[in-house]
Amino acid sequence: MNEQDLATEKRTTSTNPATGEVIGSTKENSIVDLQNAVSESRTAQKVWREKSFTERAKHLFKIRDYLVAHADDISEIISKDSGKTKVDAISTEVLASAMAITYYAKNAESVLERKTLSGGSILTINKRSYVDRVPYGVIGIISPWNYPFAIPFHEVAMALISGNAVILKTATQTLEVGKALKACIDAGELPNGLFHFLNIPGNIAGDAFIDSGIDKLFFTGSVPVGKQLMKKASEKLLPISLELGGNDAMIVCDDANLYRAVSGAIWAGFSNAGQSCAGVERIYVDEIIYDSFVTLLKKKLNEMNVGADKNFNVTVGSLTTEKQLDTVKKHVADAREKGAAIFTVDNIEKEKQGLFHPLTVIENANNEMLVQNEETFGPVVTVTKFKSVEEAITMANNSSLGLTASVWTKDKTKAHKIAAQLEVGSVMINDHLMSHGLAETPWGGWKESGYGRTHGYLGLEAMTQPRVVIDDIMPGLQKNMWWHPHSKQVYDGLKGGMNFLYSKDLSLRLKGAISLVKVFMRSFRKD
Repeated sequence: MNEQDLATEKRTTSTNPATGEVIGSTKENSIVDLQNAVSESRTAQKVWREKSFTERAKHLFKIRDYLVAHADDISEIISKDSGKTKVDAISTEVLASAMAITYYAKNAESVLERKTLSGGSILTINKRSYVDRVPYGVIGIISPWNYPFAIPFHEVAMALISGNAVILKTATQTLEVGKALKACIDAGELPNGLFHFLNIPGNIAGDAFIDSGIDKLFFTGSVPVGKQLMKKASEKLLPISLELGGNDAMIVCDDANLYRAVSGAIWAGFSNAGQSCAGVERIYVDEIIYDSFVTLLKKKLNEMNVGADKNFNVTVGSLTTEKQLDTVKKHVADAREKGAAIFTVDNIEKEKQGLFHPLTVIENANNEMLVQNEETFGPVVTVTKFKSVEEAITMANNSSLGLTASVWTKDKTKAHKIAAQLEVGSVMINDHLMSHGLAETPWGGWKESGYGRTHGYLGLEAMTQPRVVIDDIMPGLQKNMWWHPHSKQVYDGLKGGMNFLYSKDLSLRLKGAISLVKVFMRSFRKD
């Protein structure tokens, strides 16, 4: 590229949200670039899909080996680009990704291999069927900024091992992470053109991807944008998978391990500065232990500090975007105006331009407040007491979102009984915010939290389409029993087959068997 081209190309600047430091810039791609990428990917995918699972897995293991060898550098990039701590980066993103790619490389074949189907009836005993899982072709992935490495990495790994090509757009706010992810994928020595990483502006990316000719779209983001994409995708009948966030509930029973429950609430509510779609936002605590729970929660929060992670010197990092910080402030102010009691821990190591918010606990919250009805996505939790488990379940389910929830109790029978009544895609018992890191567990939500599943066997299946093949194994057949020409004998024979199989009248069953044999023997004769 000459100097004139460099001067005219559009570029996106990346900034560390915890310090305001400029950490990189990335060329902006055009819609034409996207269309060319799809074309190249489609050609490469035709070669890739013919490779065995074992051959594909070898490439994925090379990706994993690079990831493991560069874990420190990648964690550093994630921390600087998103504002989260390095411990958050390695635990929830880098380590989780290494575990994920290993799982998919080792298990995809058993999930996606040809499945022979059992016969459904003696009337079709001559038929044998099997189902193949066929890769879609070119998978489009639009991923968010809150877990900018792990979320797309899972989906890229699933798509590749399933035989697809991938076009990836990471969030504009975390492009340095996207480039680090691309370096990992490049280390896999994939066929040229199979994987593309593009920087498409967010305001046009969704429409551009849907119009580009991809075969399926995976989107993680907000509910409004997800609805818009689903509407547009429906015009083309383009398959789409949506993960759109949550306002997750935590139910703490009176017999819970109090220390573990409080520690879990802090982990799930405040790690990544609360910017977790599956993070705890609403905590419901039995009135018997409510005061003890809140006292310990506030005590432990007072021991935490917030700031830019320079040398593992903070426990909570910054928010990633100024817009998100504004949303958090708005929700807290709304709760205060409507009568909530606000407790804050302002142990912030001040930075010139850092996007920090105090760790916040809201009591006396009600359903008129934004924090109870919308995803706050920040270092804020509400704590509400309940008198009965039934009341807690009702309050937990009183949300338009249904991604995850958790139940905290020493009584496993009670825990599973409560879990069975929660309207969410994942329920964790005595834990929270970790199911996304389990590659074997399907990921997705109910209600407005999304549509479709990724991760686990359902995620692998979501990267493919089923194709059934039915074979006739009986030699000498000239026609099926129900083929033309039709006659009273054909009708009686088919009805007789039904009576033979299902009638409770023994005489009808015997007569039916005779009629069935007559019409079946007709199948061997030419008309």
